[in-house]
Amino acid sequence: METIVGAILGIFALIVLTALWLYGQFKSSHNLLVALDQRCETAFADIDVHLKHRHNLIPGLVNVVKGITAHEKEMVIGVIDARAKAVGAMSAEVKMQAEGNLSANVYTLLSAVKKLPEIKAFPEFENLRRELTECENRITAARRFHNLAIEEYNTAMRQFPGNTIAAKLRMTSRRPYDLGVERMLLDEPVAIAF
Repeated sequence: METIVGAILGIFALIVLTALWLYGQFKSSHNLLVALDQRCETAFADIDVHLKHRHNLIPGLVNVVKGITAHEKEMVIGVIDARAKAVGAMSAEVKMQAEGNLSANVYTLLSAVKKLPEIKAFPEFENLRRELTECENRITAARRFHNLAIEEYNTAMRQFPGNTIAAKLRMTSRRPYDLGVERMLLDEPVAIAF
């Protein structure tokens, strides 16, 4: 009789220990998912700070270009419209698309205006161009960090027990911040001439 009671207590203890271990695993996975979700939010907020800085630089650039060249007016209007849409974007999806459009418009304007000798003579333009370039570099670095955070979050959501916890908490996978026109520029082969 003592052997049966000992076996039952042993099985019960094994079940309790297994349940406690599983609870610990689920709890740590839950905490990991919440932490990764928050990291994604923080990374997106970091991008947003740099984008707002860029938004503040663009009116100065537009005014310098507008004051010097009348024939670039269509591009200036494109930048102004794209900036307005980017500033007014509310959701992350719309913001990513609007910012990609703004990047394309600014790149087009800078490329066209850089070829004009009367623009190069203005130190204001060169200072704004340099500051915009530095700002774009910071945005690119922040996007990389954001995309890495999203990759880690999405991976944790696909693994067990994260997938079970994510389904229960109705957590959905996140979409990385697409580089848009910048990706095309990065992927463009460098022309080397001899």
